[in-house]
Amino acid sequence: MADGVPYVDALVLSHPEQTERLRRVCPEAAHAAVVAGDPCYDRMLAARPYRERFRRALGVRRGQRLVVLNSTWNPEGFFGSGGEGDVLPGLLPRLAEELPADDFRLAAVLHPNIWYGHGPGQVRAWLDRARRAGLTPVDPVHAWRQALLAADVVLGDFGAVSYYAAALGTPVLLGSASRERLDPEAPLADFVARAPRLDPHGPLREQVEKTAAEHRPFTGPARYTSSVPGSSAALLRRHFYRLMGLPEPAAPALLEPLPLPPHEPPRRTAPLHVRTRVHGGEVWIERSTAQPYDAAGLSHLAVHEETRDPGDLTVAEVIVREGRPDDPRLGGPAHWTAEVLRRHPHCGLAAYLTDADACFVRARGQGAFRLTALPEADADPAVYASALHAWLADGGTVPDGGTTLRVHAASAVHPVAVVPATPLPRSADGAGPGTPGGRPLPG
Repeated sequence: MADGVPYVDALVLSHPEQTERLRRVCPEAAHAAVVAGDPCYDRMLAARPYRERFRRALGVRRGQRLVVLNSTWNPEGFFGSGGEGDVLPGLLPRLAEELPADDFRLAAVLHPNIWYGHGPGQVRAWLDRARRAGLTPVDPVHAWRQALLAADVVLGDFGAVSYYAAALGTPVLLGSASRERLDPEAPLADFVARAPRLDPHGPLREQVEKTAAEHRPFTGPARYTSSVPGSSAALLRRHFYRLMGLPEPAAPALLEPLPLPPHEPPRRTAPLHVRTRVHGGEVWIERSTAQPYDAAGLSHLAVHEETRDPGDLTVAEVIVREGRPDDPRLGGPAHWTAEVLRRHPHCGLAAYLTDADACFVRARGQGAFRLTALPEADADPAVYASALHAWLADGGTVPDGGTTLRVHAASAVHPVAVVPATPLPRSADGAGPGTPGGRPLPG
């Protein structure tokens, strides 16, 4: 209002419920209300058939669940001001520690004003530890809708993105549920009051899995996000041309489809504690950035060569890195793996990840092998390398014709072909101190 008179030609709303609230609080502007749905929501509805493509773009593999962290930009939001109620900084490392790396994929959607207000450098610094553990920050302008469509669980707050997730039927767990800035009569306030709450001090995996397993979609978010789903483009264009006093084009009004985001698989450079169990050609494996206190069986430490702390490499039993087979800087898989075993006498196996489903490994005193996922497999090739390491430690030997391991990870079985590579002199295999294996765990 300006001097008691509305200064807008139209106030676009997505549902008649908003018109009623506008009429109650500002009757002078009620005549400017135009119910035209929600083009943002309509674009997501139209892109639903491509959910699996969006998941693959984020590197979500078979059996994995994608957890999307979301925060609005208010100080009371999930990514808050750092005050007493700000729980996300403490949660970020725990999420990577408690959610196994191959069972869960983590991504974060932070409101553009967070990036603008603090600056990209500062936000990336705050997220650095989580990024090295596998979290991917999602483009807050061009890719957040696709991340919502791909998500299995959204860990969010009272912002609009969490409400969109609920409207899409995605389970939402609220890490911040402040209602101070919300109209108590708004459907969003009702959703925030009823949605499940995160206990920041409780076991995180249990809460995420319970939220997904017990989820029953709320009817309110889908109902109130738009009263005319799929029609916003036509309604908005009709109104715009009416305002301009021009005839509307005959061609249908269409929204720009959501683009397929670039491929951004996780790149974990933080050390991973790998727990394994071997029975014949079957290997069960679980990886995380921390060792659970009640873990049993055998464990080894797998470290990316670009770990932040070079000291990690001196105690690593498996060292990995990714690269093209013909990368001249690394000398190729055979040269790099031999160099790693010579440089790090404690290391039992070096793995050069050449593709999304294959790697070249060299085991100390055992030789070099090519590991290739068979058609039913879909796991990080570093998992296959750790599985082979555990299998060799259990007494396994690879025959001249190769063998197949069945790797159990992320609630799925991944068959992997293990084939001897072209042999090099024994000295190149890194024979010497150290043998493949793992350290027994208590319990």
